[in-house]
Amino acid sequence: MFIEIQHINKIYTDKDNNANTVLEDINLEIPKGQFVSILGPSGCGKSTLLSMIAGLTSASSGGIVVDGKNVQKPGKDRGMVFQEAALFPWMTVTENVVFPLRKEMNKKQAIERARHFLQMVQLSNYAGHYPHELSGGMQQRVSIARSLAMDPAVLLMDEPFGALDEQTRSRLHGQLEKIWIDTQKTIVFVTHSIQESIKLSDRIVVMGTRPGTVIADIEVDIPRPRDEHKQQVAALEERIMGLLKGEIDKVINEELAYEARS
Repeated sequence: MFIEIQHINKIYTDKDNNANTVLEDINLEIPKGQFVSILGPSGCGKSTLLSMIAGLTSASSGGIVVDGKNVQKPGKDRGMVFQEAALFPWMTVTENVVFPLRKEMNKKQAIERARHFLQMVQLSNYAGHYPHELSGGMQQRVSIARSLAMDPAVLLMDEPFGALDEQTRSRLHGQLEKIWIDTQKTIVFVTHSIQESIKLSDRIVVMGTRPGTVIADIEVDIPRPRDEHKQQVAALEERIMGLLKGEIDKVINEELAYEARS
């Protein structure tokens, strides 16, 4: 297996020294080249789990193995795309993509590599622009190009399109799907959108909350492009909604109870 997540638990302690279990006994195996979405309501720990795969957050117990190596810190084998593009505002688009390559190759090679991936995300005409001159969707494409330029074996994406309008998000779905097909990277994609997970994924890991656990692991056997198979998509969407309804109700009831106590 390419990514192995073994008995992961994460416990935070609050200011009153109360233990809060965010993730409980998470076990997953993700083969090389698979596009996996981690889906669940807010607070289920899906972003925390992704951060652990990236090596940005440590587990309370359990372990994560990527390509036979234990994850203990961030590494070049794992690229991360966050919800916000996090570009350097004083750098051009090309300079932002080149920046993480500066220690890996000479300047000419880095610029050529940046151009290749900017072309892949259809931003060649904006290579000399600054981030503030780009739309939110374009900034996210720069962020994806920057991660791809590092040639990671695994691309980790934490709700990268969550802040975008529906039309822009739909367009980026198509571009991301094409990039995945062209590069055959392993992608782990965190989302709270059922439609997004069905459209993009080979497989959907559905998480419950409080504490975060895996409640379903669903293979998406609908042919691509998914837009041409509306009935199958609708049936899967209904199935996942049924799985999540109780979890969403749980979150709402806990929030109402907390407000009542306050």
